Amino acid sequence: MFTLNKLLSAGSRSKKLLLGSSRKTRVVSGSALLLAVCAFGAAGVAPMAPDADDLPIKSITQELALPELAEQIAALESSRQNYISEERVRSGDTLATLLNRLGVDDSNAATFIKSDPIARNVMQLKAGKRVQAQTDEAGELNWLSSTISSGRNDAMRNIVITREGNQFKAVETPVAMERRVEMRSGTIKSSLFAATDAAQIPDNVASQIVDMFSTDIDFGSDLRRGDRFNVVYETFWQNGEYVHAGRVLAGEFMNGPATYQSVWFEDPGSAQSGGYYGFDGKSLKKAFLKSPLEFSRISSGFSLRKHPISGLWKAHKGVDFAAATGTPIRAAGDGTIDFAGKQGGYGNVVVIKHWSNYSTAYAHMSRFATNLRKGTKVSQGQVIGYVGTTGWSTGPHLHYEFRVNNQARDPMTVDIPNAQPLAAAQMQRFRAVAGEMSHRFALLTPENNSVRLASK
Repeated sequence: MFTLNKLLSAGSRSKKLLLGSSRKTRVVSGSALLLAVCAFGAAGVAPMAPDADDLPIKSITQELALPELAEQIAALESSRQNYISEERVRSGDTLATLLNRLGVDDSNAATFIKSDPIARNVMQLKAGKRVQAQTDEAGELNWLSSTISSGRNDAMRNIVITREGNQFKAVETPVAMERRVEMRSGTIKSSLFAATDAAQIPDNVASQIVDMFSTDIDFGSDLRRGDRFNVVYETFWQNGEYVHAGRVLAGEFMNGPATYQSVWFEDPGSAQSGGYYGFDGKSLKKAFLKSPLEFSRISSGFSLRKHPISGLWKAHKGVDFAAATGTPIRAAGDGTIDFAGKQGGYGNVVVIKHWSNYSTAYAHMSRFATNLRKGTKVSQGQVIGYVGTTGWSTGPHLHYEFRVNNQARDPMTVDIPNAQPLAAAQMQRFRAVAGEMSHRFALLTPENNSVRLASK
């Protein structure tokens, strides 16, 4: 318990502590006491914020004038109403049935579509294609739009038909498509095409797989149940809709104990066109086709023969392929046009200069392919002209010459080399592409197998 003496003693000590034994101590202690008193005083006199429930509430009311309903209806009736419809072309559709489903009741528009060279392409749309149209309330066509292509790998084009007063106009513009890279794998149970169908792989991709590995695998007899394959290929889309599949970028086929791989490589900075290579960088493509014609027969070989016109015996320094006039002639290999024109007994002739002193000649053409001139780059398989009987010729055929250092060689017996190998500068870029495809194959097939490179 505190006694009076203890309280007085404590007060004395507090006084001594406050006043201190020196002037400096007393000044500091006095300042601290003054600040404390001010703080407690401010807290004691500061007003407290009022409770929100006690605040007065004031209501404000304002009357708004609403538009007349009759005026709104009249405005809608006076304005022209347009309607947009979309339909997919159905098997057996005619222009009339398609326009009817789109809500188009416009004979002038139908007549224009049938007569205009651009607009009439709408009548050739394949089943499944989308067509959009805008019409007014009477069914008159304002515009119609669709996308077409001449072939599977041809560039897509937009056709837009628009009304301009009482007339129509059709324009055709290129389509900007989205490119995607897809990966698929499959297992052989009966046939390759059954496996690709089960894996939802497009037919043209399956055909490319056959072309890639046909020199190593006989797809009619070598396939075994349980064989696996992986494929990386490109697809093209427009507005989120699948358009078509493109090139196979890489393929891997596990046929029994062996695994074959190939990867597509194309160097934009090189005059050499793209091709398929093994993962070691060696080309899988032969540099030259055996025949510049897809379907033909040899009517005269590389030999000494009696000339059908002069009657003299002389060396026939080429191979003649009999074919109907107009049959497409393909470039036997990648190269540059060295000559395209008339040349004595050759008639219309094209000479292509290839790499490493190789060249080929194609004679007696009926006509040349469009835009073919000296210096034009061509790719293997590209059409360069058409079979004819110009020059010293007794009937339609192709005279084909294969030359090494300008010396004619028999294309049927010469050892055709593989395509031009990659240059050292290209190998670095190739390894980057091959590395990416190896990673994709690893994602599709985690297990490690012994790999044997395909050769073509």
